Amino acid sequence: MTPNTDPFADFLTSLEAFWAGALTFIAGVLQPGWRQNQIFIILLLALVAWALHLRSGAALQNWVRSREGWEKWQLRFVVQVKRRLGLIWFSVLGGITYLVMQNVTWPSRSYLIGLAVTLCVVWVCIALAAQLVRNRPLRRIVTWALWVYATLYLLNVSDDVAAFLDGVALELGDFRLSVMTLITAIVVIGVLLTLARIGAQATSSTIRRNEDISPSMQVLAVKGVQLAMYGFAFYMGVKAVGIDLTGLAVLSGAIGVGLGFGLQKVVSNLVSGVIILLDKSIKPGDVISLGETFGWIQTLGARYASVVTRDGKEYLIPNEDLITGQVVNWSHSNDFVRLDIYFGTAYNDDPHLVRKLAIAAASSVDRVLSHRAPVCHVVGFGDSSVDYILRFWIKDPTGGLTNIRGNVYLALWDTFKENDISIPFPQREVRMLGED
Repeated sequence: MTPNTDPFADFLTSLEAFWAGALTFIAGVLQPGWRQNQIFIILLLALVAWALHLRSGAALQNWVRSREGWEKWQLRFVVQVKRRLGLIWFSVLGGITYLVMQNVTWPSRSYLIGLAVTLCVVWVCIALAAQLVRNRPLRRIVTWALWVYATLYLLNVSDDVAAFLDGVALELGDFRLSVMTLITAIVVIGVLLTLARIGAQATSSTIRRNEDISPSMQVLAVKGVQLAMYGFAFYMGVKAVGIDLTGLAVLSGAIGVGLGFGLQKVVSNLVSGVIILLDKSIKPGDVISLGETFGWIQTLGARYASVVTRDGKEYLIPNEDLITGQVVNWSHSNDFVRLDIYFGTAYNDDPHLVRKLAIAAASSVDRVLSHRAPVCHVVGFGDSSVDYILRFWIKDPTGGLTNIRGNVYLALWDTFKENDISIPFPQREVRMLGED
């Protein structure tokens, strides 16, 4: 295109030519002939496809409901196919009609049918492929952009529209941003982000299946892969717009100053998250206690750790608290946890027998480890009882601590009741004084 050429004038000329062709086409359709016959055939195929869409849609829905164990992506794909059954049926019926007419009559007498079928097939393919874009607004933008481009391309007017959109631009010095470049960038970014997400998911699944990598290093590797892939996709999208990335040096300096003053906590949590992943002090699946919170690590994020308690509550604990606070990691080096419970018996009960019965009662509980046998010791002589401590080991702290203590207490109760061991309790004697 020469510098003296006006893109808007060229577009108006092309639009006038397109409008004149459209009027000629409409006039040809209104007159009896094969062009009008093709329009009638297309309308008839559309009605038949709509009727088949209603019947086959209900049948497909009933069939899917009878299936079990399907993945979410399979169900989403079936839903998208069901929504577009009318277009699919029109493509099939129109394709068969087009092939038959190509062989029994002149090719020009089925041109419109072939064009309608091609448009229908392209629309269906674009709609199904766009489901790979998870972000709904971005998916709609990409879908409509591809639909418009495919339609204009098949109508042979894409070059004229592209020239017009490229002429509508914002120019600031050497920087030039046209509408065509912006649309291209949005589509490119959407496609690249989708490919980056698919690649990151595939790589993450491979990393998580590798048992030679520790859970904390798996999380760090997955985050690194995601950051690299999404960063590359964004970089390529920015390059497609034509922004000079050297100008980001000044912006990065300003961002650094802002981080130093206003985002100290955010940066601290990010750095703490990296430290946690590197030193492996906490990893997904560990059972921890932090203040009043007791639960197991479900996920480690860039800013916080997700801790799920036994009552189903999920606490989002900032990574900085895990670094600076006192954290009890019940499963840091191993999963073995020792629990202590205290009880007392009457003075007339044999302490040797009580210790033996207490050890047997604890050993009868399922979760109590047998190769680390329970022990029982006398710890003192109280006012009304002989005091004991019973220690036992478990290997599954994620199963809960309160419930296992309760089961051991119940086992002690049953054992002591069977062997006439009494558990004393404080008693008071009240004397009623007379009126004298």
